[in-house]
Amino acid sequence: MSKKTIAFAVCGFGRIGKRHAKIIQEYQEAELAALIDTDPFQQRQVGEHNVEAPFYSSLEEFIDEDDNQADVVNICVPNGLHAPLAVKALENGYHVVIEKPMALSKKQCESIIAASEKSGKKVFVVKQNRYSPPSKWLKEVVSKELLGQIYLVEINCLWNRDERYYKKGDWHGTLEQDGGTLFTQFSHFVDIMHWVFGDVKNISARFQNFNHRDMIEFEDTGIVNFEFVSGGEGTIHYSTSCWDKNMESSMTVIGEKGSLKIGGQYMDEIEYCHIKDYEMPELPPTNPPNDYGPYKGSAANHHYVIENVVDTLNGNSEINTVAEEGMKVVDIIERIYKQRT
Repeated sequence: MSKKTIAFAVCGFGRIGKRHAKIIQEYQEAELAALIDTDPFQQRQVGEHNVEAPFYSSLEEFIDEDDNQADVVNICVPNGLHAPLAVKALENGYHVVIEKPMALSKKQCESIIAASEKSGKKVFVVKQNRYSPPSKWLKEVVSKELLGQIYLVEINCLWNRDERYYKKGDWHGTLEQDGGTLFTQFSHFVDIMHWVFGDVKNISARFQNFNHRDMIEFEDTGIVNFEFVSGGEGTIHYSTSCWDKNMESSMTVIGEKGSLKIGGQYMDEIEYCHIKDYEMPELPPTNPPNDYGPYKGSAANHHYVIENVVDTLNGNSEINTVAEEGMKVVDIIERIYKQRT
């Protein structure tokens, strides 16, 4: 098996970019070749976060000076910039890793895929919740049709995102760069739903902004109903209005031959499993959530993403989440948001 060290440039040195940089620097078969951010404050943050790499103030500056020495550009910028920066990196000969969501519209995703096909460079979309043991177990149970016909899938995403998260002047909370609560907070759970149960149709939705009116330009709470193309009903209830801390991320599935519930704050626990002629196996422990100080995020599985990029570019694996799957998640969220009035 060939093992070439893969050189990464991290574009965007905010919360997620710092995590990418740290994992790349610590991964034996990866090299942190560059850090890119337009904010001078982030350049001053580099030393405090124990990462070492040349710092560039724009992707253009990096491309001009790097001369294709690096292999991959990790796009860790605000959501609204994912598509234009990914396209620019692809057009200039770099593979890309794109943080969630892949983009803010299906049309933007199509532009990324077109640039990938034209350049021959690969697109890796971050969907780290697929790596958690409960998610992999759910995929296996449904793929093997152990539940029989699926009747109902109920998803609850009940988190806290208050003034500690939505800070004045930040891109979080803006329609143009954030896009909405489903894009920034809960796209991972839409991805798990689509990955396991497939596409949806006949969407209806209601949205409210209860206690974030001075912080965000969109809803903090939503109730979404739909049908699965493959059969069965589905609902998503979500809110960022939980007081002080996250409450739960859960998925309940009712089927012909059994029922189950994955719960906990980050969909990291099997809370219920009762399936005909089936004994629940013991699953490996789920990684702890991303810790951002006053608030928490979903499971810290980014190291699996970097590992997949290295293995794929060395010809020893395939992309775990292809661009078309990332686009499908954006398409579903975009269709849900068409219900906004």
